[in-house]
Amino acid sequence: MFSPEGPSLRELAVQALSSVERGYDLLAPKFDHTPFRTPDSVLDAVGSALRRMGPFEAGLDLCCGTGAGARVLTRVCRESVTGVDFSAGMLDVARRRTPAAGPRVSWVRGDARALPFGSAFDLVVSFGAFGHFLPRELPGLFAQVRSVLKPGGCFAFPIVAPPRPSSRAYWMLLGFDAVMRVRNAVWRPPFVMYYRAFRLADVCRELEWAGLRVELRTLPEFGTRRDGSPRVRMVVARRPD
Repeated sequence: MFSPEGPSLRELAVQALSSVERGYDLLAPKFDHTPFRTPDSVLDAVGSALRRMGPFEAGLDLCCGTGAGARVLTRVCRESVTGVDFSAGMLDVARRRTPAAGPRVSWVRGDARALPFGSAFDLVVSFGAFGHFLPRELPGLFAQVRSVLKPGGCFAFPIVAPPRPSSRAYWMLLGFDAVMRVRNAVWRPPFVMYYRAFRLADVCRELEWAGLRVELRTLPEFGTRRDGSPRVRMVVARRPD
C-alpha cells in the first residue's frame, strides 16, 4: 500500500493517536506517498469533466491538503485558485508545489466549517476529505460551501460507488471504521476518519437542504459495475442564480 518514501508503521501509529490536525501536520511531508492521496486517475477525470463545464474564473479547493485538487483548478480557472486547509503542515507542502505559471494561487489556513471568505468563487472542489466530517456536520459544511459560491457557481466532487458486501474491500472498510470508532471511544483527542459514513443519497439530500441544485455526472473513465451503474460519479451542486 505504501511506497518506500511513505511513512513507517511507527509514524502512522503516532499520527493515528493524534488529533486530526496534528496527525496531518506529522504526515504532510510523506502524504503524497500514501494511498490516502486521491489517485491521479480520479483527479484527471474530474479535471476533464470540469473543462467541459467551464471555464471558471475563481476556484476554491476545500480541505486542499498538499494541493493536488488545487492543481486541477489551475487548469480550469482563469483568474485565481485558493486552497484552504486547517493543517499548517499540509499547506507548507502545497506552497512548495505551487505551479509557476497559470492563475494566481494562494493558500489559506482555515476550518471548512467556518470558511473565511465571502461569496467569491465560481467553483469549489474537494477530494477525499469528507470522511473527516461526521454526518451531523454535513448541513453546516454544505451551508458554508453555499455561502462562498457566487450565484450560479458550483460545488463539484467525485464519489466512488460503495463496494459490494461480498467484496474484500467492503470488509476492509468496515473493519477500518470499526477500529476508528473503538479508538475514539477510548482515546482523546478523537481522530475522525470514517470511510463508510459519506453516503450518496444522504449527501444529495443535505446539499439540497442547503439550497443547492444537485446533479450527478458519470465519470466514464472508470466504467460501470455489473448492474450497469457507474463506478465513479461526480456530484455537481449549483447555487441558483
